[in-house]
Amino acid sequence: MRANSRLKPPILQVEDVIKYTLRCEAEHAFEGWFSSSGDYDSQHARGLVTCPVCGSAKVDKALMAPAVATSDDRTQMAALGGASEQAEMIARMRDMVRAIRENSEDVGTRFPEEARKIHYGEAAPRGIIGQAARDDIASLLDEGIDIAPLPVLPEDTN
Repeated sequence: MRANSRLKPPILQVEDVIKYTLRCEAEHAFEGWFSSSGDYDSQHARGLVTCPVCGSAKVDKALMAPAVATSDDRTQMAALGGASEQAEMIARMRDMVRAIRENSEDVGTRFPEEARKIHYGEAAPRGIIGQAARDDIASLLDEGIDIAPLPVLPEDTN
């Protein structure tokens, strides 16, 4: 593990998160990731879901339509260069994930316990990654502990 003087928020690897497109009263659109729809509802009711642009807590879910790709859509995307752009984006995300993993301690299933120790000053500040159950994720967020999911990319699961 590398010593680091900067405090890094713990990183949580979560495969089952719900991603909502959100919009504030000023029409700023942004994404929010939640462990469940109930987690969103709970945080929203307590005013914890705020716009990253203006800080407004008057935020609602934006209307979302499911995207179903057909073979014609994939052919058109490839012809327009969409496939190469997507591949480039995934490559950048993979580099980001690799950097996080290289500069963090993998604490496995002890993630909730270690994140709390860091948050409450009982352990040295450091970047950590690991796994947690949905209930633990909700509890950490309720306690005001900053965590973020670490994306699992398509080739990571093959």
